[in-house]
Amino acid sequence: MNRRALVRRPSPRLAEGLLTHLARVPVDVDLALRQWDGYVAALHAEGWETVEVPPAPDCPDSVFVEDTVVVYGDLAVVARPGADERKPETAGTEATLRGLGYRVAHVEEPGTLDGGDVLKHDAIVWVGLGGRTNRAGVDQLAAHLGPLGARVVGVPLTKVLHLKSAVTALPDGTVVGFEELVDDPTVWSSFLAVPEEPGAHVVLLDADTVLMSSSAPLTRALYEARGLRVVAVDMTEFEKLEGCVTCLSVRLRG
Repeated sequence: MNRRALVRRPSPRLAEGLLTHLARVPVDVDLALRQWDGYVAALHAEGWETVEVPPAPDCPDSVFVEDTVVVYGDLAVVARPGADERKPETAGTEATLRGLGYRVAHVEEPGTLDGGDVLKHDAIVWVGLGGRTNRAGVDQLAAHLGPLGARVVGVPLTKVLHLKSAVTALPDGTVVGFEELVDDPTVWSSFLAVPEEPGAHVVLLDADTVLMSSSAPLTRALYEARGLRVVAVDMTEFEKLEGCVTCLSVRLRG
């Protein structure tokens, strides 16, 4: 199985990125670029090929490429970001995925949807309903993914920017997150509360390996105790902008 991931290098205006739930603090853009390089290198070391979406230097948040699309099978559903400032980011992602041979659909007005609100495991797709994604966006995503066998479930979201700012899923389907930031943990039949520390979110690299931030040593120990191999990368500058490891890539399988 080929393993590829879309990535997009940081804009020189990264420090101007939008903030919703965090106070603004200085962002070291040069350090962020080195951390992005480290993130990409970690993917390569684990056998993932990366495909770069063309840079968008005038879009401060464009490094968070996950928000621009939801990929399911051979279909790429181009998002319609809830923040107007981010809507120009989707064109480059769409062009890249068309070039890779994906079928393309769109979330249309009045729908809004950020990819960071979408958590997938097997045939279930949970979507955070909050500030960036609305009901029309969820309904349109369900209409696009339903024919592929996916069940789309709207999840209430009021305490964080995106659903995956609060929860992600381990390889066995256990959903992990900060309980204080999750509106309704009973949405998931298997929910594991983790320490509230930056960087507890995970990217699944294979059946027993996860990628996470080095900022979460307590959570890393918890994952390792469950038999997972953890690859840790520095994410401090992106965490200042409400970003995490999931935001910086879109995993493609084929």
